[in-house]
Amino acid sequence: MFETAELGQTVGKEEYEREVETLRLRLLDVQTRLKEANFPVIVLISGVELAGKSETVQKLLEWLDPRFVETHGFRRATAAERAFPPFHRFWRRLPARGRIGVFFGNWYTEPLVARAYKEISDADLVAAMTQVNTFERELAAGGALVLKFWFHLSKKAQKKRIGKLLKDPDESYRVSDFEREYSKRYDAFLKVSERALSLTTTAEAPWVLVEGDDKRYRSLLVGRTLVERLEKALSAVASKRSSAKASAVVVETPPARETLGRLVLDGVDLSQRLDDDEYERELDELESRFGRLCRKLERQGKSAVLAFEGWDAAGKGGVIRRVVGAIDPRLYSVIPVAAPSDEEKAHHYLWRFWRHVPGPGRISLFDRTWYGRVLVERVEGFANRDEWSRAYAEINDFERQLTEHGIAVEKFWLHVDRDEQERRFRERENTAWKRFKITEEDWRNRSKWSEYEVAVHDMVEKTSTVEAPWNLVPCNDKKFGRVFVLRALCRRLERHLG
Repeated sequence: MFETAELGQTVGKEEYEREVETLRLRLLDVQTRLKEANFPVIVLISGVELAGKSETVQKLLEWLDPRFVETHGFRRATAAERAFPPFHRFWRRLPARGRIGVFFGNWYTEPLVARAYKEISDADLVAAMTQVNTFERELAAGGALVLKFWFHLSKKAQKKRIGKLLKDPDESYRVSDFEREYSKRYDAFLKVSERALSLTTTAEAPWVLVEGDDKRYRSLLVGRTLVERLEKALSAVASKRSSAKASAVVVETPPARETLGRLVLDGVDLSQRLDDDEYERELDELESRFGRLCRKLERQGKSAVLAFEGWDAAGKGGVIRRVVGAIDPRLYSVIPVAAPSDEEKAHHYLWRFWRHVPGPGRISLFDRTWYGRVLVERVEGFANRDEWSRAYAEINDFERQLTEHGIAVEKFWLHVDRDEQERRFRERENTAWKRFKITEEDWRNRSKWSEYEVAVHDMVEKTSTVEAPWNLVPCNDKKFGRVFVLRALCRRLERHLG
């Protein structure tokens, strides 16, 4: 695989200076156009040690407008970073739309080094690369342009470069202990790298091999590739926008509720109730039990994600208050999810949720969640069919990463019927201190009740898994719903804690 990066490619000084002048202007031009194009650019810099990666990154930053470029360096995960799922640190640093993110060291670093040092098996490496492909496919599907550069240097050339650097007192610092160890394991790293690249060269994110021997050649190759791929992507976006303006907007007609037969919410028994005495007795017992479990969760260094969705006025706020009422406030965070901010809109829709993944011993409670993509965004037309259709798999992958890391994930849909919702809406309108809870939008959403029922049915069917199940909570009686949730949470944490 790497023979094509050992051909001895060089670029003369005059040719280099002549081409750089034009290249810099083109790069600045595409950067300006990128600001309005509404997609991010992710540049991965990987490869053999001392093959010119850092020098090339510095050259790119010299050529580009640095105000719109973010550079992130990653080595192997620290102890603090290992407390979260592996991709957490990368999700948090993804660039916003209109910006370029350069990842010097990235999601390939950890599995490649671990395999070269025989800390993981080949099967583990294949599994890691499969997850990488899924991640990069999600980024590309969300609009990101992903460019991957692999810098190569032959074993002989690397040894020569190390010797040259060590002889120069001003340059010897560049040869770290890692570079020395890497050179001793060159063959092992080469074999692992070839395996990884063969598994992850995809249509969405192909690898570009960069011969690292000549600094002028490698800088021009990376600069040319970046500008050409960006120009192509920008042209595609402009063409797509032009086509969209020329064609009529097609509004999808949802399937008629009566043609779909029985839906999952039809099976929820909303007649279940608790009298006041039963409620107080069970609430006291369950809150005490749940509080003890949360302390045990803290002691064991485990964590949990609790996701709450449901109809407007179904009682999410009341349920969450009873849940957190049993927990030390230092152990949890409640994340209320509203319409995305401008910063959140500029990122992949899952970005804002990855930022709130809990650390060891903590619980994150989401009041509305990532399921907005397949609920409100689907029904209200904020996401097109392609976007919300692929979101089921993206969400399953997100939750799988959490559960594989040992985070308990429990999801609740709070269900009421239309008559009970209307009664609660009226009550809010007629109660001064509840009036802020009701808006014209709440009333408008009622007209799409059947469309939301279908969306909930699809959501449960496609995303209720053994490790991250949906709980359909009968909430026509608020007291019953609160006890139902607490009981389910206690059972879940007891299984999780062993």
